[in-house]
Amino acid sequence: MKTKAVRIARVYLTEADHQLNDIMQYLHDHESIPGATAYRGVEGYGSSGKMHNSSLIDLSFNLPITIEFFDESNNVLTVIKHLKENFNVSQTISWLAEQHH
Repeated sequence: MKTKAVRIARVYLTEADHQLNDIMQYLHDHESIPGATAYRGVEGYGSSGKMHNSSLIDLSFNLPITIEFFDESNNVLTVIKHLKENFNVSQTISWLAEQHH
């Protein structure tokens, strides 16, 4: 089995940010990220401490969303910088990992 060093990035948003489609399109068209996945959370909270959840009573959804992608480390760090500049993304994390072929 072959392995390759990569960096994984995770971008945190909420539905109220209305940026998911724009960011996914940007990753695909402008940064040439080979693949990205968006996850919609059931419930969560961030640095503000405000809970984001869905209920049958509350029809205005503002659920947490994460976008995850990986590539070569330097490329991911550059993409994170561009996301912060172009989309005012404030919550991101990244870590080194190995891709297994």
